[in-house]
Amino acid sequence: MAQDQFFPSIGQVVEKADGVAGEPSTTEPDAQEDKPLEEVESLCMRCGEQGMTRMLLTSIPYFKEVIVMSFRCEHCGAANNEIQSAGIVREHGVTYTLKVLHGGDLNRQIIRSEACTIEIPEFELQLPPMRGQLTTVEGLLRDIVADLSADQPLRRIQDEAAYNKIEEIIDGLKEVIDEDEDEDAESKITAQKLKEDPVKRVLTIKLDDPSGNSFLEFVGSMADPRWSLKTYTRTIPQARALGLVPPDDEAKVPDGVAEKNEAEGEVSDGRDEEIYEFAGVCSRCGRPLVTRMKKVSIPYFKDTLIMSTNCENCGYRDNEVKSGAAISEKGKKITLKVIDQEDLGRDILKSETSGLIIPEIDLVLQPGTLGGRFTTLEGILDQIYDELSEKVFTTGDSSTIGNEDRDKFQKFLGDLKAIKQVEREFTVILDDPLANSHVQNLYAPDPDPNMTIETYERTWEQNEELGINDMRVECYSGDDPNEER
Repeated sequence: MAQDQFFPSIGQVVEKADGVAGEPSTTEPDAQEDKPLEEVESLCMRCGEQGMTRMLLTSIPYFKEVIVMSFRCEHCGAANNEIQSAGIVREHGVTYTLKVLHGGDLNRQIIRSEACTIEIPEFELQLPPMRGQLTTVEGLLRDIVADLSADQPLRRIQDEAAYNKIEEIIDGLKEVIDEDEDEDAESKITAQKLKEDPVKRVLTIKLDDPSGNSFLEFVGSMADPRWSLKTYTRTIPQARALGLVPPDDEAKVPDGVAEKNEAEGEVSDGRDEEIYEFAGVCSRCGRPLVTRMKKVSIPYFKDTLIMSTNCENCGYRDNEVKSGAAISEKGKKITLKVIDQEDLGRDILKSETSGLIIPEIDLVLQPGTLGGRFTTLEGILDQIYDELSEKVFTTGDSSTIGNEDRDKFQKFLGDLKAIKQVEREFTVILDDPLANSHVQNLYAPDPDPNMTIETYERTWEQNEELGINDMRVECYSGDDPNEER
């Protein structure tokens, strides 16, 4: 109750403002308390006179409590607006991603904290952290256009190459917001009709905030197919930049981690702890790189090899999972019934020969899709969603697809996001002819009531596709020409 009293919603603030709008102004304390805004005299840094700072304490649905501040000096006209978080420090950082596909997406609200970095990949544009801001997607794009356009005349004389590159970004952003020089009443009515029409250029906006105090509005519910939210654990440098970790603790954290690893190493026999390194060549830039491999033993399953490749020159990364055991005699089909959030935390090993099916949303992944993955069920659903949302209907010739097909795909993404939140029960089927896939049994060693495992004989076609028909595993002596017969 106390929190709602100090941080009312926007609707309550508007009702309170309407109630005191018609009343004559007074300096009585009781009348000042009825005002929805707090007013404080402040020094203007431009002219040195006294200006007025107005503060609004409010709460934003599905987000947190914030303080909106506005300063204005009546003497010189200086003005400034800022927003600050008034809630507790979030435990994790956040990353918001929005696909701007329709005109209505430009009206989404954005809360940007002073630690937030904004990225627009299509233009290779990154905005560093700055003061807090409360705006919309369209307002953000217009601010970017205004900031980039400010020094263009001078830049055209000093550095024409930079001028041309920045001008391309400005023209592209203007194309997204459909900026016209003349806008009359008729064009405003037309703009309302264009909210559901696709934008001329698809755009992606990413907000990365290690403090967790930024927000990007979704439409309807968190199952919005054009909107996604991810949380992550802050690194030590990020926590130090936010003032959450003192500088003196810099050396203490690695020491504690090292001691923990040593303690864990005393218990392990060390056979599976060794990491192997192999020299190779990057497939993207052709420079030398290192591939690391580690053996992992999965309980109630088999040994698995996890390989990771990272190129320090171009940033190329690749991860892959391989079986470390012999080829199984039979194939395996795993059917899992997902009924709650706990099932999303199951470990899942999807080999490169396994297909994945979710019948409820008609999702079928052929063997080889996504390669080998060792993650959780939630993790593999996130990977599927990211791959589809980033690469389908938004790049190349697919960006010119018809509205009907685009709407169908958006509905499919909405259904995929709904099952990611387990808003309804669904079924996950892994069909692996080599039986190298695995789903964690939460009831091990007892049978899992929500999971069924079937084994089957591989067909000749499956063996042929896997190259098993041509394998010779016996009678090697017949290959030696010097062998006596």
